[in-house]
Amino acid sequence: MPFPSWIYFPLNEAPPDWARSLVDVVAAVPAISTEKTKTGLSSDAVLAALAPGLMTLQYDVEAGKKQNAKVRRPVLFGEGGRQELEFQIDAFHDGEGIVLEVEAGRGAKGNATYRDLIRTGLIVNARFLALLLPVAYRFGTKEITSRAYDECNSLLRAVYASQRLKLPFDGVLLIGY
Repeated sequence: MPFPSWIYFPLNEAPPDWARSLVDVVAAVPAISTEKTKTGLSSDAVLAALAPGLMTLQYDVEAGKKQNAKVRRPVLFGEGGRQELEFQIDAFHDGEGIVLEVEAGRGAKGNATYRDLIRTGLIVNARFLALLLPVAYRFGTKEITSRAYDECNSLLRAVYASQRLKLPFDGVLLIGY
């Protein structure tokens, strides 16, 4: 299977041009692949490896863990139009309204996918979610493997097929690295 795995939702729409460009950025960094590695990289390491390509595509990318290096997007405004609530995200493309989130162990083991879907839906001017998840993430010495990409793919297929839950953005690009 070619690297990376990817799918765009809704399935009845062709992926937009930006989606293919983003997939190309990931494809240019095969060192982040989790398919055959013993242990995967942290999400911060994956984002750092992708950052130069993302910046070429005009993404604002988190540059570190210090407060001034974070990417913040508004959620709520209050008295006098002041921003009251914001979320920190991994990257944002202002022109297209793309929120990009990279997950690793937490995304594979926890509920980061659900968190990313809900939080992205609340961000002002977020039109799309690009979610990068490991194809295979191995935990500890017990060789427990999580297939976060496959699990999220199944979840998104159910969300879009059932039509009971309407996501408040135009589409989701799921990339398995």
